[in-house]
Amino acid sequence: MSDRFCVQHPESLLPFLNTQLKGWTRNNIKKRLKTGCVTVNDVPIMQHDHALSVGDSIEVRASGKPMSRESVGLEILYSDPDIVVINKPNGLLSVASDDEKKQHALAILRQQLSRPKQPVNLWSVYRLDRETSGVLVFVTSRKMREAINEDWGQADKTYLAVVEGSPNPSQGLIDQPLRTDYENQQVIVGPHKDAKKAVTHFKTLRTVNGRSLVEVRLETGRHHQILAHMAWLGHPIVGDGNYGTYGPRTGLHAVSLSITRPETGKRLTFETPAPANMMDLLQ
Repeated sequence: MSDRFCVQHPESLLPFLNTQLKGWTRNNIKKRLKTGCVTVNDVPIMQHDHALSVGDSIEVRASGKPMSRESVGLEILYSDPDIVVINKPNGLLSVASDDEKKQHALAILRQQLSRPKQPVNLWSVYRLDRETSGVLVFVTSRKMREAINEDWGQADKTYLAVVEGSPNPSQGLIDQPLRTDYENQQVIVGPHKDAKKAVTHFKTLRTVNGRSLVEVRLETGRHHQILAHMAWLGHPIVGDGNYGTYGPRTGLHAVSLSITRPETGKRLTFETPAPANMMDLLQ
């Protein structure tokens, strides 16, 4: 059993549901959102402030067990006509690679958002490594991608990492250039004629059982920057086989990103907490 509604004027999803679902508590509505029981135009949406347009079809399904990732699709943290932000799970490519062209976030999200005879075009603004989870931004036009990239130096990029040991001092700055060794598919730390500037700030939040949860903020965004810099510091990221030891997952999560929206100048901040399977690495 489910309830269906048609949007009569533009507004956000949660206020719309609060108005339509008479007698429902706010917590009950939020629970339906969190478990993927609310769809917009047949696409499950968990984002409270998802923007609705006139004519959108809303369905609130009966509660039950949380839906699987396969049935729900990717978790959308933010969307407007130009920008879509997701919480990328670890183990999923951001975009296609030579050896894996179908199972990647860009293709899944494009299919998730498209409607019959109304395909959605998407472009990636940047990439997260396959084993890194967290905030990932896509846009609906090349023009928007170029505009965001022009101001990318002003973006605030923050990660959470689970590392081996306890950094001493507990916080600091790593200012070591990086270059890619394409033959061995690794990034090498240190001065070199081909190396590029890379700056990483880190702060230890807590240490448990010989491992530490570290907040990492990037000034630059080089390939494998956090992985290589933390390993150079002597505290490789747990589960990262490239610079440390393989594990059930890599302990790296893009927890927040702040950018300035082109044209309006509005500052947008996207956040998503580290998943349980990463925090379990501290146990």
